[in-house]
Order: sequence, then structure tokens, then C-alpha cells
Amino acid sequence: MGRQAAKRTSPPGTDGRRARGERRKAEIIDATLRVVERDGADGVTHRSVAREADVPPGLLTYYFASLEELLVAALSAVADEYVAQLEEIAASADPLTGFAELIASTGTTGRCRAVAERELSTLAARRPALRPKARYWREAVNGIGLRYTSDPMHVEALVAAADGLCAAILLEYADPDPEHIRAVLARALGVSPADD
Repeated sequence: MGRQAAKRTSPPGTDGRRARGERRKAEIIDATLRVVERDGADGVTHRSVAREADVPPGLLTYYFASLEELLVAALSAVADEYVAQLEEIAASADPLTGFAELIASTGTTGRCRAVAERELSTLAARRPALRPKARYWREAVNGIGLRYTSDPMHVEALVAAADGLCAAILLEYADPDPEHIRAVLARALGVSPADD
């Protein structure tokens, strides 16, 4: 009986090592995103990320077998963060205003992550492993659209409008007006800003 109990319990410190490992992976992913933000996806190498994370290059290959795996992890982190925000917005009393404010943040506090997400999404066009996460945010935007309409064309127009607005803000270094963005989103949905 004592032997079986010993087999089922973890050695002391296992949970601590696992937690440290997860923290280290998160630090490497954050470093990868900083490299993407600064140098683009093409700037991501084992050496550049290791230098940014201040770790030996061999540690990256311990956690991520390939650059592809590292890029998928980085895109997943950005997509998960963005989708969590979108789901919170979709559940709010006024999703369109919250969504417009989130898009507007692309020109201010959210610019760096938006640039990284855009870089990684573009890379997904050439790397199939990245595609599922690159499409992930679109499903969350669909959830916002479905709060206002069941028409799939209007929901698709919302997704396209959001994508285009984000791209325009990034390209123009604009200080966008959330009310204008909200009006554009409402038009895409086929609802009057006063009626929604």
C-alpha cells in the first residue's frame, strides 16, 4: 500500500519546476512578440529572441522545437488576449462601443501588439500552422456582430470593416475617433447608430 501511494505522488518541487517552466515559456513568447513588433516576423531567429529574452539560445529549443512552433505560440498569445477582450466586449451592454474603443486603441496603447498580430497573421498566409490562430479573432468578432443581426453578410461586413479600420490606423499612425469607428461598424452591420 505504501509503495502505491509513493508512485502516485509527485516528487517535491515538481509543481515549482513546472511553474518556473511556464513562466520561462511566457517570457520567451513575450520576447518573441517584442522582436516581431520591432523587426517583423522575419527578424525572429533563435538568436534574436534569446538575446531579447536574455537567455541562452539552447533554452529556446528546449521549450520550442522550431521557429514555427515559437511563432505559433506567439500568435496564440496575441490571439488569446485579443479574443478574451472581444468576448468581454460581446457580453457587455454596448458591444459596438467597446469594439470601436478596442479598434481605436490600435493607434495608441494597443499599437505594438496590433503590429505584431498583423505581422504574424500575414505570415500565416504562407505558413499553414499559423492559420487557425490567425482566424481565431474573426470568430470572436462574429460574436459581436451576432448581437446585432443574424444576417451573415452583415456579420462578414463587420469583420472586414474591423480589419480594414485596424490596417488604416496602423498605416496612418492615426489618432482615431472611437465614435467615427463605431458609426462605420454600425453601417457595416446595417444598423443605424441610433437604433442599435
